[in-house]
Amino acid sequence: MRLTTKGRFAVTAMIDLALRQSNGPVTLASISQRQQISLSYLEQLFGKLRRHQLVESTRGPGGGYTLGRKATEISVADIILSVDEPIDATHCAGKENCLGESGRCMTHELWTSLNQRMIEFLNSVHLQKLVDDQLAKGLQVEEKPMNRRAISALPVVKPIRVNAPNSVFALGNIFAKG
Repeated sequence: MRLTTKGRFAVTAMIDLALRQSNGPVTLASISQRQQISLSYLEQLFGKLRRHQLVESTRGPGGGYTLGRKATEISVADIILSVDEPIDATHCAGKENCLGESGRCMTHELWTSLNQRMIEFLNSVHLQKLVDDQLAKGLQVEEKPMNRRAISALPVVKPIRVNAPNSVFALGNIFAKG
C-alpha cells in the first residue's frame, strides 16, 4: 500500500479543523497557511469530505468548515477512503487477476491479508485520538475571539466631520443667506 499526499493532507487538515472548530467555522485559507497545503488542493479535498458528510460548510463572512460528526465518530479510514485514496496492497485491486489471464500471483493472500489489517487499524484510530495526541505533545491552539462582523482586521477609522460647503451651489447658498 502506498499512502499518497491526498490521504496524508486530508488527515492533517481534519486534525487541524478538529483542533480549532470550537471557535467557530475554520477557513481553508487558515488551514492552508498553518499546514503549508495548497488552498486549491484543500478545496478539492474538502469537497470530497463534505460529500461524505465528514465536514459541513458555512458560507459568508465568518464561514468555513466544521466537523460533520463528532471527532470520536470519524476514523482515519473514513477520511482516507472519502478522498478516494485506495487502501490496497495488491496489484490487482483484489480482483485476483494479478498475472492477467493466468490468475493471481503467489503472494495474493499475503497482500489481501495486509489490506484487511490496514483497514482494521485505520478504522480503529479515530480523529479524536489524533487531536488528543497533538495536545499531549504541547500543541498550542490559538484562541481567537468570535468577531463575525469584522470583515477586515484593520481598525475602523471614523471620518473627520467638516463644516464646509461640499459644492459650489452650497457655497452660493451661504452667501445668498448672508
